[in-house]
Amino acid sequence: MGKMQTTAGVIGVTETGGGPASPILFLHGVGSDKSVWHPQLAYFGAKRRAIAIDYPGYGESEPRDGATRDDFALAALATLDALGIERAHICGLSLGGVVAIAMHALAPGRCASLVLADSFAVHPEGQAIFDRSTAASRTMTMRQLAEARAPSLLGAAASEAVKSEVIETMGRIDPAAYRLGSQAVWLADQQDRAASIAVPTLVLVGDEDRITPPSLSRALADLVGSAARLETIAQAGHLANLEQPAAFNRAVDNFITFVDANDKG
Repeated sequence: MGKMQTTAGVIGVTETGGGPASPILFLHGVGSDKSVWHPQLAYFGAKRRAIAIDYPGYGESEPRDGATRDDFALAALATLDALGIERAHICGLSLGGVVAIAMHALAPGRCASLVLADSFAVHPEGQAIFDRSTAASRTMTMRQLAEARAPSLLGAAASEAVKSEVIETMGRIDPAAYRLGSQAVWLADQQDRAASIAVPTLVLVGDEDRITPPSLSRALADLVGSAARLETIAQAGHLANLEQPAAFNRAVDNFITFVDANDKG
């Protein structure tokens, strides 16, 4: 865990690894922080620079009043600048996928590829989910909200250890930051942005995801078009990177290794 000064303010950052291979940046979901990427940082850090960040207001990042999904994307780009990284693979889950699409829209040349996991361009029930989430964050503690929400986030095979981690991580989020994150993800409509993606894109989804079901990932891949590849992670719910880390890492690794081998810069 750590943090660094960027042009977007103080941002929480965890980095592992090194070497000449293209770095990979991990972007977390609305109910988590950079710590949820520990299985990926350990795995990818053996091969390349692997970085996970907190959005403004989350984890170790300083808050920013009224922060939007584009502000989250700009904070990610500012962190790459501060780390001296010109171009990276961008891997985001749920809200992270929404932010990754925004990063590509703002700075497509900075994205070697996109991995959009358990995410979407627009959610048909987004307004209702946003309304429920924000109302709950005002009437419950974040710990209570996490305990209520965890079962719907996870697939049937998720361990008690993963469930406990999800609750602990979500339970420590600042409620105001959570509401901004909820607005950024659930009210997103980035269909035009998704249709403009020209870099190689891997769309991943857990086959038991009830929050952003596989149909939304298929729609997202269809919007991206020929640049996209869709893969399903078996026995995973909405948090595929934690529930099935080996399968998740393998899918991402195979994809970015192929992209690197065929990268024309």
